[in-house]
Amino acid sequence: MSDLADVQAAIRRFRDDRKWMQFHNPKNLACSVAIEAAELLELFQWKTADESEKVAVSDRGALAGEIADVAIYLIELADNLNIDLFQAIHEKLSVNEQRYPIAKSTASAAKYTALQ
Repeated sequence: MSDLADVQAAIRRFRDDRKWMQFHNPKNLACSVAIEAAELLELFQWKTADESEKVAVSDRGALAGEIADVAIYLIELADNLNIDLFQAIHEKLSVNEQRYPIAKSTASAAKYTALQ
């Protein structure tokens, strides 16, 4: 599967085969995104930046699984809300290009409000 439509179809099929749509309202899916993101974060908890680089190698399988869980719920949430995920990403990148101009944001971790 290489495109979003194929992934969305697989997610729908998995969900619908189990009759889970009744549980997949926007609130529950948003909660699930956050919960799975927290499980991803847990793999790095209490690690230094250097240690986290080692975790990225040693726990690659677990990381991939958690990243997939986040993506599955996020893709389904967007799909259920009829949000074109690719379009939303492109629009957000356009907004971020305005918020973070290269001249002011290069090599800076400052939030856009601090770059004014």
